[in-house]
Amino acid sequence: MILLRPCVPLYTEGMDIVVQLKDGSIANLEIQKIGYKFPGERSACYSADLLLRQYKRVRSKRKEKFAYRDIKQVYTIVLFEHSPSAFRQFPDTYLHYFEQESNTGLKMDLLQKYLFVPLDIFREIQHNKYIRIENQLEAWLAFLCMDEPEAIISIIEKYSDFKAMYEQIYDICRNIEEVMGMFSKELREMDRNTVQLMIDEMQEELNQKKQELEQERQNAEKKLKQKDKELEQTRQAYEKALERIAELEALS
Repeated sequence: MILLRPCVPLYTEGMDIVVQLKDGSIANLEIQKIGYKFPGERSACYSADLLLRQYKRVRSKRKEKFAYRDIKQVYTIVLFEHSPSAFRQFPDTYLHYFEQESNTGLKMDLLQKYLFVPLDIFREIQHNKYIRIENQLEAWLAFLCMDEPEAIISIIEKYSDFKAMYEQIYDICRNIEEVMGMFSKELREMDRNTVQLMIDEMQEELNQKKQELEQERQNAEKKLKQKDKELEQTRQAYEKALERIAELEALS
């Protein structure tokens, strides 16, 4: 499971956490409170950005020795606190893995992998089985999203390494000033993210309005052309009628 491999932090700009795994693969870990704000399209864009960043970095490092085989896999891992409604169709599943496949069965590594983890569904599954942590992956997910005493005890009894992390959290919670400082920092980051999200949504709305206005303009032009055509046909019919009347008057 890639979440548990040894890894080295690379950067966090524009993404929550980006790390390099032991085998050279790159992983972007996204933590999303509201699931519908991080749809598949956004995940694909993040994955493409991650792949391009790696390409530029590796090519710059290897220069003339660069080969596309030097590019490693990229993983986009998204943890949802409140998952999108589509995940509710799979109430017994909390790991959703995606990768590109051919329609013929031909195998080719296209590098981009995705893992979506609905933590709310994981919590429900744990509660339904009375919180039994069965492996290290479940321990990590429970550590991220569950604070019930029985969950903490179950994790520590099975994996003692978590005890130090819980103690650190406990010490932080006792230091109110430090907690408030962290909270203020998170609020500032949230404000920046909210502003950027609002800008993105306003730009999307503006683009939609432009498309609608362009469509209305095209429809108006079509209607004007149709009216001009109908008027021309009426004019030609009127001229023919006048010519016919003139012919009849000449005969009489």
